Amino acid sequence: MEILTSSTASCCHVVNLRWKLAENGSNSSQLKLPTSRERKILFARTNQRNGSLRFSSVDKFLKKLNHGKGSRSLDSFGGLKNGNSKVFSGNSSSYVVGGEDDVGSITENGESPTKVLIPGLPDESNGEYSAPISSCFWKWKPKLNVHYEKAGCENVNSPPVLFLPGFGVGSFHYEKQLKDLGRDYRVWAIDFLGQGMSLPVENPTLFSKDGAASGGKDSIWGFGDEIEPWANDLVFSMDLWQDQVHNFIEEVIGEPVYIVGNSLGGFVALYFAARYPHLVKGVTLLNATPFWGFLPNPIRSPRLARIFPWSGTFPLPANVRKLIAFFWQKISDPKSIAEILKQVYTDHSTNIDKVFSRILEITQHPAAAASFASIMFAPQGQLSFRETLARCKMSDIPICLVYGKEDPWVKPVWGLQVKQQVPEALYYEISPAGHCPHDEVPEAVNYLLRGWIKNLESHGSVALPLHEDAEVVENSFAMDLEFVREGSRKSVIVRFFGSRFSIWNSFSSYIKSQFKETTSRILTP
Repeated sequence: MEILTSSTASCCHVVNLRWKLAENGSNSSQLKLPTSRERKILFARTNQRNGSLRFSSVDKFLKKLNHGKGSRSLDSFGGLKNGNSKVFSGNSSSYVVGGEDDVGSITENGESPTKVLIPGLPDESNGEYSAPISSCFWKWKPKLNVHYEKAGCENVNSPPVLFLPGFGVGSFHYEKQLKDLGRDYRVWAIDFLGQGMSLPVENPTLFSKDGAASGGKDSIWGFGDEIEPWANDLVFSMDLWQDQVHNFIEEVIGEPVYIVGNSLGGFVALYFAARYPHLVKGVTLLNATPFWGFLPNPIRSPRLARIFPWSGTFPLPANVRKLIAFFWQKISDPKSIAEILKQVYTDHSTNIDKVFSRILEITQHPAAAASFASIMFAPQGQLSFRETLARCKMSDIPICLVYGKEDPWVKPVWGLQVKQQVPEALYYEISPAGHCPHDEVPEAVNYLLRGWIKNLESHGSVALPLHEDAEVVENSFAMDLEFVREGSRKSVIVRFFGSRFSIWNSFSSYIKSQFKETTSRILTP
């Protein structure tokens, strides 16, 4: 199937056209279609006011061209010739997509998925506008300042979007979302306490006189023997982070938000939504970790929690200090950081220099090692991942899942289990993409986020991203999303799992396809 899209402007972008339009004609009779197989051409028009995408058959589209206000030929939409790929200047909301099958078809039969050209990131070197990012601090508690970044604050009538980072990174990991989505929305990204630039501004501990001969350890914050009064009961835990998000939304943003979280940030986003559904317009999970914390929660399991004498508070016990001092040297080593990033990014051509340098910078903060220890030994949250999902489902909170298929840590099966528990949740699986799809393939993630928010803000009148019909979300399908990055064309496969999806059916389909492939190899001479 070919899909030609245009805006109200009379130009369109053209890519990978497989069929030829007559070189010298202007009426619909000169459109040449292959006769060996029944195909379908859809023209999609983008509404300039709300961004909705509407599909119609080529016949209906040509009738509108010839019987509307004045008669316009196909040449006015780009002068397509000889099936060549061309790109014309025009409105950025116009696209042409091409592929083999109807929209909504699934590719388990081995055929190529439909291709869709989506916008790339704003190219500042070519004069394209990207939203400026502001770096700010919010004084939440004594000696604990929360760092955050924001963009798009001038978009006063647009919905707010809050991004929550994964473990070990910070708001800088969402630079590509702030610059791009900040052109349309009001966007914030925060650093969790104990991470990024939200580390303590002073040492939470003191050395007693007996511990004065610390061998230089006093330069490492949190390794003292006595607690500072402001750090009493301080532990960088799931419950602290959801409190941080709660207060940030109420005091800084001031209204309900769309909340997006990657890895640990995904769990925190869901946890917060379960506790404060009135402050959440929707939740997007980007390869969300389904568990966090090794020690029992003292409120949830008080008896079990008493078995463990220490659970992430300051000061660190002497034996923990020795353990952390040993492991921190290895964890914070640049080679170790580079190796971890190599694992979580599937496409090794992705430029991660900024991410690497920012993580390295964080590890050099005097409070970094002790904060890491507090996080690792902090108790679990009061709610499990499944319980947060159940509460969000009861509160009818919209959930969208965008997962990188090649994630070595949070395997796709975790996302599929979320889909199984909440069938109405949207699930888009991107390949190739790893644990951080928002940074590895931001073009695809931003496109899906924009479309999902538009669908919710329009109360369903705008179709979901990659959907022809605003109402039909039962069926699964796959599409090939193409975009331009730094002058080169790249693409990813995005598979949508509809509400009829089940893990068992998916497994059965996989077994059938493998059996068919094996049989074909055996029978082929």
